[in-house]
Amino acid sequence: MARNRRRSRHFLVRVMGIIALAAACFLSGGKAGRKVFLPAAAAEGMDEARSAAAKRPPVRVIKDRYASPSSVAVDVANNEVVATDESLFQILAYNRLDNTPAKAAMTEPKRILGGSKTKIEFQCGLYVDPQNGDVYAVNNDTINTLVIFSRNAKGNVEPDRALRTPHGTFGIAVDEEKQELFLTSQHHNAVIVFRKGAAGDDAPIRLLQGDHTGLADPHGMAIDTEKKLMFVANYGSVHSKMPEPSVSRRVQIKANWPLQRPLPGSGRILPPSIIVHVLDASGDAPPLRVIRGSNTQLNWPTGLAVDTDRGELFVANDITDSILVFRETDEGNVAPSRVLKGARTGLKNPTGVFLDAKNKELWVSNFGNHSLTVYSAAADGNTAPLRTIRSGPSDAPSLMIGNPGSVTYDSKRQEILVPN
Repeated sequence: MARNRRRSRHFLVRVMGIIALAAACFLSGGKAGRKVFLPAAAAEGMDEARSAAAKRPPVRVIKDRYASPSSVAVDVANNEVVATDESLFQILAYNRLDNTPAKAAMTEPKRILGGSKTKIEFQCGLYVDPQNGDVYAVNNDTINTLVIFSRNAKGNVEPDRALRTPHGTFGIAVDEEKQELFLTSQHHNAVIVFRKGAAGDDAPIRLLQGDHTGLADPHGMAIDTEKKLMFVANYGSVHSKMPEPSVSRRVQIKANWPLQRPLPGSGRILPPSIIVHVLDASGDAPPLRVIRGSNTQLNWPTGLAVDTDRGELFVANDITDSILVFRETDEGNVAPSRVLKGARTGLKNPTGVFLDAKNKELWVSNFGNHSLTVYSAAADGNTAPLRTIRSGPSDAPSLMIGNPGSVTYDSKRQEILVPN
């Protein structure tokens, strides 16, 4: 009986809340800012009505059930391959020689990192320490944090170390000799350099940002520590930045933190490009060289890797399902020296690339088909991979929902449109 009374009261309160909300809208006359005062019971009802709506289960959910690899790196010392997954918010570790059988649904990872404690969400950049196997993973959107885990970490555990980063970081590279950590920032058109051991709110030690740098929606990056060069892949959207306003005593801007306020009217779309800077470039320094133009075939160039022995630069070219290979010395509107592309390659929306110099293998993360594929470092044309590690069935479509910002419905075509 008491339970029925409680249910009746909750129902009545919710009804009062809905009526009160409708009355408030009517009394306000549709004018923003007009205050309407409601009885306490009505206000409580409005709160309960909102809470009930928030807890209502969805009719259906559109979500990828399988891991979608976005970046890849090899732990050469421990013969493992590590990948970030932007669909299920995970970091996965496999044996380097794993090869998913054709009839198998997938290869099970030997370790999985994921869960609220890990701060792993839209991880798009990855670095594995060649000495101790520590995993560095960059978040591109929801959590402005670089997370670092020890090699054997698994499950829902806190990072061993975390570093606050500018919003929209994407690519990562490390100069082990100088113990410097490089990050690209999409939204700020910048390269930010930290000490490798930086943590918490530590400030960067160097910043590359400005209209002359050639940075335009930078994504992946790679460095050649022998030739002292830095390579950055640009999608092409760019805008100028305004100086930061004077700050109060409570707010202090870190040294070498990128400018964030866009200059109104300065936005522009440039062709995609690869820019080459000296490794210690800073300020508004111009690039040494730019690879750009129709002959380059660049279209959403995302991940980069450098073969210092052969003097080659590998580019994961997302839109054309290809890996482009340039010489490190290339400049201008130059064609790639070779292109890995075709149905036999298994490439689909490649976003990450890693060169395993020890084993002379090239690894690719395919965001478009739940797979990691590996080739000879000299592979060319429509060449089949040496091995494939799948995180989902070969016939399972990849939804490629990454960072969905909004949604709308096309009633004419009965389609749901989701910009990523």
